[in-house]
Amino acid sequence: MQKTAHIIGAGISGLSAAVRLANAGFKVAVHEATQQAGGRCRSYFDGATNLTIDNGNHLLLSGNSHARAYARAIGTEAGLVGPESAQFPFVDIKTGQRWQIDLGAGRLPTWVLDESRRVPDTSLTDYLKLAPLIWASEETLVGKSIPCEGVLYQRLVQPLLLAALNVDPPEGSAGLAGAIVRETLLAGGQACRPLIARDGLSAVLIEPAVKFLQERGHSVQLGHELRSFATSDGKAIALHFGGEDVIQIGEGDVVVMAVPPRAAASLLPGLKTPTEFRAIVNAHFRITPPPGSAPILGVIGGVVEWLFAFPNRLSVTISNGDRLVDMPREELAQTIWNEVCEAGGVSGELPPWQIVRERRATFAATPAQNALRPGPVTALKNLFLAGDWTATGLPATIEGSVRSGDRAADLVLAAKGS
Repeated sequence: MQKTAHIIGAGISGLSAAVRLANAGFKVAVHEATQQAGGRCRSYFDGATNLTIDNGNHLLLSGNSHARAYARAIGTEAGLVGPESAQFPFVDIKTGQRWQIDLGAGRLPTWVLDESRRVPDTSLTDYLKLAPLIWASEETLVGKSIPCEGVLYQRLVQPLLLAALNVDPPEGSAGLAGAIVRETLLAGGQACRPLIARDGLSAVLIEPAVKFLQERGHSVQLGHELRSFATSDGKAIALHFGGEDVIQIGEGDVVVMAVPPRAAASLLPGLKTPTEFRAIVNAHFRITPPPGSAPILGVIGGVVEWLFAFPNRLSVTISNGDRLVDMPREELAQTIWNEVCEAGGVSGELPPWQIVRERRATFAATPAQNALRPGPVTALKNLFLAGDWTATGLPATIEGSVRSGDRAADLVLAAKGS
């Protein structure tokens, strides 16, 4: 008899687990508390700009193997687009200086040997000083592992680690930072090509997964919030969605809980989860980018950190953005737009805009908060955890999110086979 996998949460983690288990022969039932799948990785129509925008500008890299395999499984890998080579242009808006880092296309970081391809005014010795990150423990601070100063830090290391960790890099976990460095800069250009969901996160990573499941006879229920579950003999035996809405969990059925940490802690009393979170601020401007605009531009010396060029808009991402969440929206939009004009080669009055402030965008990737991330196994034999906030070995990224879903699914399959 076919066994059922109940997936609680239709974000990236839940959907990746759902797709993997559906392909492995489980009957899958996804239960999502809100009215839209995708969690913090979603698109929506915005009336202010009259555009479909993403709630955040999520960047993938060609070395994100789990995220790309997930997109391949739902038939949308071609929707992740980017330049043919791993080239990253930067601009310092204080000095006006522009440069480009060219990581090449190989499997080794030979770009650091070529003065024309690395950060201007840096030497090979500067890069060798990053080596301690490669083997640093997750309990160690970045600031205790590498020098958080100098040209290389300001022009490459700080922007990269700030985007990845969503904390001021010196206070971040060196082990998590090291995982990023190993899988990107150290893996050569073949792992570092930037990939963007040009048609929107939902269109590329969310809606096709929902369609994939539904077309194969699986269910995805929106507005179906799990309130509690009954347990017996070390297993979950029923899911309670409120009132008479109760689903029994049969012998051999499983539950993958892929919900935010606060919800997980409420459903599983005693569960250890991160307790500190950091904001990410995104700004979207309805304007056609100048011809030849880079898909992604690193910005140094201002509020803006990364500038993304889409066919009909320019979008900005600012990490560790708690300092901006209470700033008046119009003032923030104008401040960002002024920097976009300098960095992106555009001019004119403020176009139609939208500011999206995700206050609890990610857990704070510090050693103390990283130590609170639980693994996928719980005290209940048939219930597993997934989510970018669980102990994936990576900061809160799409790749970490997919890996957590894949890992939960693999544990389900291993338990089934044992």
